[in-house]
Amino acid sequence: MKQAQSSTGLSPGFLAGIIAYIIWGIFPIYFKTIDSVSPTEILAHRIVWSVPFGLLILIFRRQIKDVVTAIKQPKTLLLLAIASIALSANWGVYIWAIHQDQIFQGSLGYYINPLMYVLVGVMFFGEKLSKWQGLAAALACLGVLILTIYGGVFPGISLFLAISFTIYGVIRKQVDIGAMPGLFIETVILFIPGLLYMYWLSQHGQFSFSVASPDLKFLLLMAGPITVLPLLAFAFAARRLKLSTLGFLQYIGPTLQFACGLYYGETFTMAHALCFTCIWVAVIIFTWDAMRSSAALKAQSNGLQA
Repeated sequence: MKQAQSSTGLSPGFLAGIIAYIIWGIFPIYFKTIDSVSPTEILAHRIVWSVPFGLLILIFRRQIKDVVTAIKQPKTLLLLAIASIALSANWGVYIWAIHQDQIFQGSLGYYINPLMYVLVGVMFFGEKLSKWQGLAAALACLGVLILTIYGGVFPGISLFLAISFTIYGVIRKQVDIGAMPGLFIETVILFIPGLLYMYWLSQHGQFSFSVASPDLKFLLLMAGPITVLPLLAFAFAARRLKLSTLGFLQYIGPTLQFACGLYYGETFTMAHALCFTCIWVAVIIFTWDAMRSSAALKAQSNGLQA
């Protein structure tokens, strides 16, 4: 079924995908704006305020039944609990990285992430690596090695972000639940620890929210919507776009994050230039191979139907 086109000539799914990745790409601006608040408190706000906002979305989309069904299944709950740990660790380290002026490392992590999925598929799920995918993975590894050896900087933040989000993605792939119901359960699991941490901060006079200006309080409350809304846009796009198209769009996020790093004046060395060049070439090869494979499969399917 052909998708309806917007006034710009782009499909709603394509526009939703662009919106999701643009929001994720400009996250550094949001976190830089509230960097007077500690990373751990920001993480707590992100978790806590996602719950009521997520609940409203579930009610609007009539997905409460999906949540009820999931919580009745112990295996599903266990997997979502593990996923919530991986996701919160990813969020926390990313926020901390921005506070430490390490936006480039954050960007690199999300460039590496899709290639990490490929390696996990080969190592643990018996998937075969095409020669072009192998070349892309080798270039990504070379880029990391250059930054580590030549630049004298081990990209620990990048690798942690890539690995933790890969773990999250692999776990979520095993759970038969929609994006929003799944995220809601994950944040509910983390809700009590988040509230307790806020209470602990308030008891020790370290709760920034209680003494923040009205503008800062508003921005902290917005941690919920900015967490949930891009995921909703992404879920909308994922149901309407080919995987190859979605895979191409996902590089909008780290590219904008990279631009944010330049805007905030992070040091960009020759080692960074060589590393990112390797990564960008790997991304081009990876995306080209995915689109080529998708086109070949489509042609083969059309041939069988003829």
